[in-house]
Amino acid sequence: MTLGELIASWPVLRQIREGDLRGLGRAAQSPRSRTLTPRIDAADRVVQSVCPYCAVGCGQLVYVKDGDVTHIEGDPASPISRGRLCPKGQASKSYVQSPLRESTVKYRRPYATAWEELDLETAMDMIADRIVDTRAATWETETEDGNPANRTMAIANLGGATLDNEENYLIKKLMTGLGVVQVENQARI
Repeated sequence: MTLGELIASWPVLRQIREGDLRGLGRAAQSPRSRTLTPRIDAADRVVQSVCPYCAVGCGQLVYVKDGDVTHIEGDPASPISRGRLCPKGQASKSYVQSPLRESTVKYRRPYATAWEELDLETAMDMIADRIVDTRAATWETETEDGNPANRTMAIANLGGATLDNEENYLIKKLMTGLGVVQVENQARI
C-alpha cells in the first residue's frame, strides 16, 4: 500500500470526503466490517419460544439451521421481556447443545455410590408404582376429629417455573384426583 493510499484510508479523511462528519455511516466501516453478515442470516427458520430458565418467561427467538439451534435472542414481540434476555437466557442455547447435557434418565438406588442409567419407560413405571404404593399406605379417610379427609399427606408436588399456569392447572387437577393436598408451583406466565 502506498503512502497516498494509506492516508486516503484513514477514517477522518473518509469522514470528510464522504460527508459523514460524525462517523456514523460508511466512514466508520472497515474493510472487514463491510463483509460481516449477521449470524442469523444462515438460519432456515425462526421459532418463537419461552426461556426455560426462571419464572419470568421471557420470549425468545430460536434460529434453526438443518435441525440445529444456531442462535437464540430475545423476542421483541414479547410483552414480558420486549426483546431482552438476561445472560442466563442468552446462554440457554447450551441447554440444547452442551456436551455436558444429560439426555438419559439417571437413578441412584438407596445406599448406592454410583448413578445408573434407566430407560424412560422403566423410570416412569417406578414413579407411578411409588405414587400408588405411597397413596395406598398413607391414605386418610377421616381427620383426627372424624371429619371426611380423603387425602394423603405423604405426597407433595412442586411445579417448576418453566410450566405455565395452564400446565400447572392440569397438574393441580391430577394431584387433587390422587388426594394430594400439598400442591404448589412457581408459574409466573
